[in-house]
Amino acid sequence: MFIGHFGLAAAVKAAQPRVPLWSLMLATQFLDVVFVVLYLAGGIESFQAVAPGTYGEALINAQYTHSLLGSLLLSALYGGFGAWRWGRRAGTVLGLMVFSHWVLDLLVHRADLPLLPGNAGDLPLLGLGLWQTPWATAVIEAVLLVAGAIFYFRSVRQRASITWRAIVSGGVMALLLVLGLAVDILS
Repeated sequence: MFIGHFGLAAAVKAAQPRVPLWSLMLATQFLDVVFVVLYLAGGIESFQAVAPGTYGEALINAQYTHSLLGSLLLSALYGGFGAWRWGRRAGTVLGLMVFSHWVLDLLVHRADLPLLPGNAGDLPLLGLGLWQTPWATAVIEAVLLVAGAIFYFRSVRQRASITWRAIVSGGVMALLLVLGLAVDILS
């Protein structure tokens, strides 16, 4: 699940026009951004290929960022920043967007998502494994992408007269969605 996260951000932007689009996009990937930082910081988190060259065929070891409690804490941190910067409502929306990453990952990941950071207590790992059915994952991502794009472009058209800002904003969003879909299809 990659482009599906961005499709959801576009749909939320349509409903929450005062929340900056870049902050929604970053929110949907915040768990992965922190994962990369921990990966680069000495392998605190890691991943391994299960069947290289196939869609979603990696087993992640994101015992902190992608644990249920870890994702809730990172959601609160990001939401707190959003509340400080743009107000309580924006902070709540941004915190929920960060957590939406974990929920969507729960659908597609194999059982590799722990409940507690570091898999404390050696509790069962979660994941419904939709990545094992690539066509179903692609359909869900396409639906999220198309729905998000439709909601976003409708809201831009309704809220603003045709201005350079609206044209550039819509163009950037379209470019990001097309690039994301291309990356998703090619990977």
